[in-house]
Amino acid sequence: MKLWFIDTGGAGEPIVLLHANTGTSAAWESQIEAFSQAGYRVIAFDRKGWGKSMANPATGAQPGSIAGDLDALVDHLKLGTFHLLGVAGGGFVALDYAAWRPERLRSLIVGGSTGMIEDKVIADFSTRIAIPDIRKQSAHYREIGPSYRGANPEGVRRWIEIDEHARQPGVAFQPPLRIPNTLAKIATIPTATLVIAADADLLAPPALMRIWAAHMKNHEWAVIHDAGHAMAWEQPGRFNDIVLDFLARH
Repeated sequence: MKLWFIDTGGAGEPIVLLHANTGTSAAWESQIEAFSQAGYRVIAFDRKGWGKSMANPATGAQPGSIAGDLDALVDHLKLGTFHLLGVAGGGFVALDYAAWRPERLRSLIVGGSTGMIEDKVIADFSTRIAIPDIRKQSAHYREIGPSYRGANPEGVRRWIEIDEHARQPGVAFQPPLRIPNTLAKIATIPTATLVIAADADLLAPPALMRIWAAHMKNHEWAVIHDAGHAMAWEQPGRFNDIVLDFLARH
């Protein structure tokens, strides 16, 4: 596999960004600029089967997990310890990695994510809030909040453009994890963690995220108001401020 990544370089503390199931590393444009200007070395990559990260079918089946790909990238870049930020589907991977390699993390940030937690309490909650046939519609209806859709048509157009060129044909929508995420698994994570919810999120509303966040050993909580599932895209200023404040303390 060839893994496509962006690296701002420099001597600052590294922070690795994990994109959502919709979109690629291109969706992190505002975060890469803000975090690098704040002095951090920012790294983002397209996960296997997304964007420009290409598996080579001539080598056979492509086993492994996104957490394993991340670990290989960390070794390649000789990062040592780093901050890890994942939103939505990227949050699934962030939790998977944090439970596996906590010694490598300075801090953990998860935004707008169900965590892909397999426990019944999360599955039942997700079933109760599911909007019938919403996944048959364009992804931006479920991912982007109504205020942003109404106020920023150009931003919506760009988000759709990134998503339409994100996933390669035949690639599963959900990222492969090393082992399933469960409440018991994430309860073992010792890393200082920031959990960010958005109050107009149709997929991972604050009440759902509070269920799994309560099982984290060491977490802080933040809510971005009037934003949907794509919180970092819709309100980059507010999102970046919350993250940078947390990073400065860890």
